[in-house]
Amino acid sequence: MAAMASIDAIEWLRKQIEETAPDPMKAMLTTMVGALMSAEVDAVCGAGYGERSGERENSRNGYRSRPWDTRVGSIDLQIPKLRHGTYFPTWLLEPRRRAEKALTAVVAEAYALGVSTRKVEDLVQALGIEKLSKSQVSQLAKELDAGVKSFRERPLTGQFKYLWLDALVIKCREGGRIVNVACLVGVGVNEDGRREILGLDVVTGEDGAGWLAFLRGLRARGLKGVELVISDAHSGLKDAIASVLRGAAWQRCRTHFVRNMLTRVPKAAHAIVASYVRTIFMQADAESVREQHARTVEQLRTRFPKAAAMLADVAEELLAFTAFPKEHWRQIWSNNPQERLNREIRRRTDVVGIFPNRDSIIRLVGAVLCEIHDDWAVVRRYMTINREEVEEEQKALKPALKKHAA
Repeated sequence: MAAMASIDAIEWLRKQIEETAPDPMKAMLTTMVGALMSAEVDAVCGAGYGERSGERENSRNGYRSRPWDTRVGSIDLQIPKLRHGTYFPTWLLEPRRRAEKALTAVVAEAYALGVSTRKVEDLVQALGIEKLSKSQVSQLAKELDAGVKSFRERPLTGQFKYLWLDALVIKCREGGRIVNVACLVGVGVNEDGRREILGLDVVTGEDGAGWLAFLRGLRARGLKGVELVISDAHSGLKDAIASVLRGAAWQRCRTHFVRNMLTRVPKAAHAIVASYVRTIFMQADAESVREQHARTVEQLRTRFPKAAAMLADVAEELLAFTAFPKEHWRQIWSNNPQERLNREIRRRTDVVGIFPNRDSIIRLVGAVLCEIHDDWAVVRRYMTINREEVEEEQKALKPALKKHAA
């Protein structure tokens, strides 16, 4: 019986090769995966396709397309749909991540509310969600919102020595108008040297009131131990830091500062002025940094007096990083780490363009941040906060490493 089955399989394979030229491998793979999915769905249904059975628990309801990238090219999989519940071949494809689900929910919500743009309408077709009912959209949003809410309101435990803050301007609809709102994001480094997304909120503007409420919210959830806050010069932020995080210093982002300073000099001189400023941050110790800052101010004073005055005025906030360990300088003298995070957020929000409401912004941005937060938890440390603990860990690992090497 086994020999006959083997012969049948070989005959089937030969027939596939003959009938599916000129791309036999791709066609064979499509057929084989389709057969495996069909068998799995039959098991879920309790009966084969089209079979009458008293043991049947479910039935098929058509197919949905899903692209599958393989070594032989992209294959358009036809995944069976069920009359009740859903079927997904997890052994073959990864389920959509939270950010993808959130994007689907936001786009579907905009479409259902009739406030979608041409971009959103194109996405509706691309995502295949034009037939989602309002109740289905609501249920999807409800599930996502619960997870994001839990993430945003979780207690913050331990000390966070460094805190990066930034704001992104996003468009949304309110009261029949399209308005700009500010999406505030806070990132900290915990005692283990790993980054965490600490907070997310959407406020009317990047003013002091918004930042004050945001920082108070972080403190109420347990934020403590902050020694340095790194950010751009957002309006009212410095006062909010002084009010809520007493004793914390403020590091003005060097990248944003240089961009602003270059607006005070002719375009032809941008490169040379920027190179002068860079020398400040190339020094070996805190004292040398401050000495080079003073020299740079003098070098610029004759030809670029406005830029020199601006550089002199921000000495304390631009050089705040020098009071901290040198091995941390590159991470704390600018908001560049936050800028990379912002680009990932923008990659998703730009797809939507105009959000139907503030809740939808929280839903999508929150889902993106949840994923990034989870990724950060398993990658190597962003920086070493407690060097003694790290050295102890390394000592403890040495015997195991030697044993493994042997």
